[in-house]
Amino acid sequence: MAWVVRGEFRKLWVGQLVSASGSAVTTVALPLVAVVTLQASAVEMGALSALTIAPHLVFGLLAGVWVDRWSLRRVLIWTDVGRLLLLGSVPAAAALDVLSIEQLYAVAVLTGVLTLLSDTASQTMIPSLVPREDLMRANSAALLNLNLASTVGPSVAGFLVQVLTAPFAIVIDAASYVVSAAVSYFIREPARAPARPRSEVRLSAGLRVLFGDRMLRPLVVSAAIAAMAGAMQGPLIVLFLIRELHRSPAFVGLSMTAFGAAAVAGTFVASAWCRRVGIGRSYLSGVFLASLNGVLLFTGRTPLILLGQVLSGIGMTLFGVPQRTLRQSLAPPHLLGQVTASWRTLVIGGQAAGAAASGVLATAIHIRPTLLIATAGMLAGLLVAVFSPLRGLRDLPEREPAGRSVA
Repeated sequence: MAWVVRGEFRKLWVGQLVSASGSAVTTVALPLVAVVTLQASAVEMGALSALTIAPHLVFGLLAGVWVDRWSLRRVLIWTDVGRLLLLGSVPAAAALDVLSIEQLYAVAVLTGVLTLLSDTASQTMIPSLVPREDLMRANSAALLNLNLASTVGPSVAGFLVQVLTAPFAIVIDAASYVVSAAVSYFIREPARAPARPRSEVRLSAGLRVLFGDRMLRPLVVSAAIAAMAGAMQGPLIVLFLIRELHRSPAFVGLSMTAFGAAAVAGTFVASAWCRRVGIGRSYLSGVFLASLNGVLLFTGRTPLILLGQVLSGIGMTLFGVPQRTLRQSLAPPHLLGQVTASWRTLVIGGQAAGAAASGVLATAIHIRPTLLIATAGMLAGLLVAVFSPLRGLRDLPEREPAGRSVA
């Protein structure tokens, strides 16, 4: 993988690694600011959590339109600058003793919008920075950033909050955007096709590409179902381990670490696995491995619980790399931003629905049946892909000519 991280892609990769690491700190620190500094209620915490997701659902399709019309490099720079100012306002307000929950709400929403634009732009830029034959490895490297940040970030965040207090730990994230913006400034962005007239731009363009392609259609349906089921399962694993299996918080931390470490390890083997078994079967195997977590959890046996977390972490990467690569390869270049944003809207929308449903179902029918439903949902997502052309897809297919006319 290392040799792929070179040239202009190296600059993008470094910038995204730095900003993702900083964002992992804020993911922990911002809720702690609300709880510890502002003594937020449960309702206020729920609102803060919802507002971090809302931009992806409300502005997702619009973000794709904007990204396809603007310079990707400028999007990366200005979103970094915007997040620097927004997050920097939190420790500044805390120092002046004027910080409020309303300010945290505004920061959560506005940084969410900027992150949406930045993530869409970075994923859209990757195919223009690496040859088609290196796209799989480039996506593995990009996912390595996210996995490293999500694995190491919470531990670092906890230490920083302990030493600096929560508001001032966010300074680390703000500073990361200075580095990211500087690195993005030096990216030489390849020329893009001229933007289409506004009269030809439709919010539905990305959705029409996803559901109009014989490979992308089952892929997005499968991914959305699996994402919803996975988000339903996620919040309940900790509850199940503590309340049903009576495991210690230390064991919960160990299981989460096992998941993160496995996800990081998976990025180093994902592209080789795709070449060995085929891109379609790599996706199928990844979803299957991720779905085993719920099954092994029910055994109650420590080695199998940890094995489930490891398999889930590896599986997440094994299906993440091929789905990204297929989307980037099959979407028309002038619509890639809208396709990426539409995908994120559907998948994150599924995650939001799954997370909301988990609490409702667990209260109504208890934790065990809800976990069973979540596991069945992941397997249902797998079946959608099994009974589709994805099952026999070995190499990256050529883009369908019809896709070029979608607007």
